Amino acid sequence: MRRLRTRRFIAVASAALALLTTGLIYTVANPFTANAAVTCNEPWAASEVYVGGDLVSHEGYNYKAKWWTTNEEPGTTGEWGVWQTLEACGGGTDPTTSANPTSQEPTEEPTGEPGTGGDINAAYFTEWGVYGRNYHVKNIVSSGSAEDLTHINYAFGNVKNGQCTLDDSYAAIDKAYTADQSVDGVADTWDQPLRGNFNQLLKLKEMYPHIKIVWSFGGWTYSGGFGQAAQNPAAFAQSCYNLLHDARWDGLFDGIDIDWEYPNACGLTCDSSGTQAFTNLMSALRSKFGNELVTAAITADGTSGGKIDLGGYGTAAQYVDYYQVMTYDYFGAWDADGPTAPHSPLNSYSGQPIAGFDASTAIAKLKSLGVPSSKLLLGFGFYGRGWTGVTQAAPGGSATGAAPGTYEAGIEDYKVLVNECPATGTIAGTAYAKCGNEWWSYDTPATIATKTAWLDGQGLGGAFSWELSGDTSNGQLVNAIAAGLN
Repeated sequence: MRRLRTRRFIAVASAALALLTTGLIYTVANPFTANAAVTCNEPWAASEVYVGGDLVSHEGYNYKAKWWTTNEEPGTTGEWGVWQTLEACGGGTDPTTSANPTSQEPTEEPTGEPGTGGDINAAYFTEWGVYGRNYHVKNIVSSGSAEDLTHINYAFGNVKNGQCTLDDSYAAIDKAYTADQSVDGVADTWDQPLRGNFNQLLKLKEMYPHIKIVWSFGGWTYSGGFGQAAQNPAAFAQSCYNLLHDARWDGLFDGIDIDWEYPNACGLTCDSSGTQAFTNLMSALRSKFGNELVTAAITADGTSGGKIDLGGYGTAAQYVDYYQVMTYDYFGAWDADGPTAPHSPLNSYSGQPIAGFDASTAIAKLKSLGVPSSKLLLGFGFYGRGWTGVTQAAPGGSATGAAPGTYEAGIEDYKVLVNECPATGTIAGTAYAKCGNEWWSYDTPATIATKTAWLDGQGLGGAFSWELSGDTSNGQLVNAIAAGLN
């Protein structure tokens, strides 16, 4: 549950914010002169957790938080930082802050001690899920997940010719919903200007105004277009801004999410844009989108010299609100003969096939690159990965191939596995199960509780999940994450 605070809102306006940029050094001067009549908000506390809209005072000035934060001192976070300077209070003087916008945040070492974990509970909603999976925006409501979620990532927009593009226009803006299928029980008409997922999501936001909706671009399939986009980041950012703010659905999206798999490394295709490409792209997006959300789903490859080291995530962190670290899909039946291994281990374990393929190692590496803990979200997969031809119940056994799945061999939704192949054990903070000659690994409410307790101890910004249609009809996993973040 988000902490609720009562703040006194003081509206004082006297001048525009003056920004002087000289090389890599910029100076932000508060335009408000000291005014003893302006009451200071509640003092900022380093140990406190703040969310977007919270008001504080610090060293004679009032500030407003743009997003979740803790232990980030007002007046020191820079133009794109979390704190927005409001006005002088109680006789304060103009604060002047000089900083290097390209410098990295101080390295944070994971301590494992109890911390002040965040409250972001984000989840992906897939555009194509309205077809074979028969999962619609209304399911977010009927499952109870809408009450627990803070952010929804709409996946995926495409990246073509260096621009953000709408992928499936029928699903997004044209598919008609009957009254019983619609979020608010009102049927679409043939002549209304906007239908489809976008219209349903607009209705969802009206019902649940606390939810932020972010349009995600790329993903495994569409990441090949980012290399061209990175050649002209400003033009790419402009195209994305224009698309998100198209007059037909302007007001739906609260920001943009970039799922580039992977900058300067290989995913479905290989990229050779260089380690500055991702930073330049995110910088351009921040410049264009201003105070709107700019986020990214990133690799969780914690190996030495691996995808984290190649991506440029440390220098780009200053431009993002948060990173969604994809701490899943570490192991799977693409290695047909095994060994069987959990696809989303929280930490390393004896017999782990590849050292560095676990969440704690990935998070520690990102912190060592200067990414603040509060900008890191832990990832959960609402599905399992499995093998067939397995005789050993414990992890590390041999196999003969991928276990059968509803949509793809080697992968199955949690909502299916929880009934057809219940967990029989845990390892490295996640669950596994052996059913006949099949072996699966996946997260359960119990392992989610373990992981959310861990992320709280690390001071992470919260959690995210891929993706909503894999959960049960009553939102069991989304609810478990929310409970762990409370």
